Amino acid sequence: MHDARRGVRAAAGADAEQAGSSADTAVIEDATPDAEEQAAPVRSGDVWRAARARRKALRAEIRRFTQRSRRRRIVWWTAIGAVVALVLGSVLAAYSPLFAVEKITVAGVKSLDPAAVQKALEGEIGSPLALIDDSAVKSALTEFPMIESYSLEARPPHELLVRIVERTPVGVIRTDGGYTLVDAAGVVLATTADKPEGQPVLSITGGTDSAAFRSAGLVIRSLPADLRGQVTAVSASTLDDVTLTLTDGKTVLWGSEDDSVTKALVLVALIKSSPKGQSFDVSAPSVPVVR
Repeated sequence: MHDARRGVRAAAGADAEQAGSSADTAVIEDATPDAEEQAAPVRSGDVWRAARARRKALRAEIRRFTQRSRRRRIVWWTAIGAVVALVLGSVLAAYSPLFAVEKITVAGVKSLDPAAVQKALEGEIGSPLALIDDSAVKSALTEFPMIESYSLEARPPHELLVRIVERTPVGVIRTDGGYTLVDAAGVVLATTADKPEGQPVLSITGGTDSAAFRSAGLVIRSLPADLRGQVTAVSASTLDDVTLTLTDGKTVLWGSEDDSVTKALVLVALIKSSPKGQSFDVSAPSVPVVR
């Protein structure tokens, strides 16, 4: 009985060993082809081709990057060149005879003759607008005392505009030579034998360099046009006692140039309310006096 069992166990062990040996053989047989493939040597041709492909891809990337940079540089240099060419062309054209003065226009004159001013500046005809000689223009215009200030404006292609601000005369001073027309700064504008129409006679203590004259000039310039037209004489011994004489003989103690707008309104109202009044004191406009 025991022998039979041992025989069965031996037979089973032999079968198991045979099966295990077969399995190992199968595994080895299955694994052998993969190992052979992994152990296969790398050929030099494959390495060369891979390196060549890599270098080619790198060159293409560098070429693509530098091409964008070159395009940007070309665009920038083209834009800069266009700006430089435009500026250079404008400068050359401005200083060329293509923009020479052919016409002089005078604006802002009331008392002056525009033709006389144009004639005084005819030396600038033919000069490029960009090369107008300011000192020559200033020298030419000094012969016109009525000009207080001026400005030049180039109007391409051929016009030079001269804008003039004239001095405002405030009256005349009686002298041995006749009547001298002056502005508020005491600048002599003209001298005539006869008294100019519409200009009051100035009787100022201290002359044109005094504070009284400056105060009187400012008073006259501040008068409304309708009231200014009625003034025939102005006198002052100090800056605070400017006195006006009107066409109908009425006298007005104006005082200083302060509050001239208010004084003018008060005076107009007083004359209207007191037509028979001959003397008006508006030096203190809040408490005027009529006599």
